Formats: sequence, structure tokens, C-alpha cells
Amino acid sequence: MLKLVIALLFIAVVISLAAGLLFLLKPKSELASVRLLTSLKFRIGLTALLLVLLVWGFATGALHSQAPW
Repeated sequence: MLKLVIALLFIAVVISLAAGLLFLLKPKSELASVRLLTSLKFRIGLTALLLVLLVWGFATGALHSQAPW
């Protein structure tokens, strides 16, 4: 379940990144810059939540690395 939530959050971050790119490439207007800033705030919030979930998952043992080192 945790892996699914993490995957969905990652997809949401990528979608927010694409939306920010679209707002950046649109003609310059006051509304476009507000939308770009809102997209950035949303992406930062999603990334912070993703980081917290990853740390919590590794700390509780719900996630583990299979790297040989």
C-alpha cells in the first residue's frame, strides 16, 4: 500500500512539473506567473510529502533496499 502511495505521489509530482512547464511556455501574463508559482508550491508540497513517506517507510521497515552494498 505504501509503495502505491509513493508511486502515485511521484506521478503527481511529474504531472505538476509538466503543468509548470506549460505555464512557463505560455505567453507572459500576470495570470501565467501566478499559475506557475502555484504549480511550484504544489510540487514542493508533494515532494516534501514524498520525502517524509520514504523516510518513514525505511525507518519502519516497510521499505527496504536490495542494493548489494
